Amino acid sequence: MDLQLASFGDLDQISTIEKETNEYPWTPNNFKSSLDAGNCSIVLKDNKNILGYAFFSVIGTDSHLLNITVSKNYQGKGYGKKILQKVLFQSKVLGASIVFLEVRVSNHKAINFYEKFGFKRDAIRYNYYDGNPKEDALLMSKQGL
Repeated sequence: MDLQLASFGDLDQISTIEKETNEYPWTPNNFKSSLDAGNCSIVLKDNKNILGYAFFSVIGTDSHLLNITVSKNYQGKGYGKKILQKVLFQSKVLGASIVFLEVRVSNHKAINFYEKFGFKRDAIRYNYYDGNPKEDALLMSKQGL
């Protein structure tokens, strides 16, 4: 297993994983735009196969986790933990002292995962996520990287 920066050449595999794991996936253009904007990215690879990824943005002392996903075939094996640990480490190296994220209020598995890493529940953003009906987002943060 190897953690490395995502490249434009990884976007096809990333988009495939995104579609298979998320009810409301980022589009290939969302990922391309994120890289174009200079956001940070990490992929976990086994040879040439991407098992998971994360996209995050660091501005000043704030890091914002934009997307983190592990392929369905590899969930429950600790790969999400490896990816998030790398995001937290890289955020700290880049000068962040706090990491923010949003998660669907119905995504209890993800909320529990983040809480194991010391993320706290901060607030609710009402009707934040698309869908029918729209869904609220739970805002979470982790301080003291």
